[in-house]
Amino acid sequence: MAVIGYARVSTGDQNTEAQAAALRAAGCSRLFTDQASGSKADRPQLTAALDHLNAGDTLVVWRLDRLGRSLPHLVEVVRSLGDRHVEFRSLTEAIDTTTPAGRLLFHVAAAFAEFERDLIQERTRAGLAAAREAGRVGGRPTVMTPDKLAAARALIAADKTHAEAASAVGVSLSSLRRALRGHEGEQSSAGATVEQ
Repeated sequence: MAVIGYARVSTGDQNTEAQAAALRAAGCSRLFTDQASGSKADRPQLTAALDHLNAGDTLVVWRLDRLGRSLPHLVEVVRSLGDRHVEFRSLTEAIDTTTPAGRLLFHVAAAFAEFERDLIQERTRAGLAAAREAGRVGGRPTVMTPDKLAAARALIAADKTHAEAASAVGVSLSSLRRALRGHEGEQSSAGATVEQ
């Protein structure tokens, strides 16, 4: 039943001495240390620490933000530890999954993470619905302007490919193709009206 510590600093001019001292005082027999942004998924020493842990061990961090990239990521990591019968402690927040109070705090954090995910999904669905009602199909608004379309048409007439024309006027190839199709549709509609 080993107690393993994990420490992380974001930049090279920071050091882990304070974290390491706190982790050793908490009984950690081995420390793993990364120098990486918390937002990075690739943290080799975190991977090594997680691989090193066995059932009955405890992973200790100085503060929650040293471990997780986000609250949902933190919850995912701690849940995966629990599935392996590995306990978790965060010294600053006094979360200790070996105690009933620590498990409660962790479950509250997990509930907030789930709530956060649900809110994001709800906002995304509402935004897409509003965009559909406004006649947009989602995604970024088009950057195609009449001037850009005219310039792209001139380039295509001068034997440039659609991709080259789109790049030259600063729009995506799909935006250019949509604009060209839309313009062709307008012309054919206008022609049909004249012929009737």
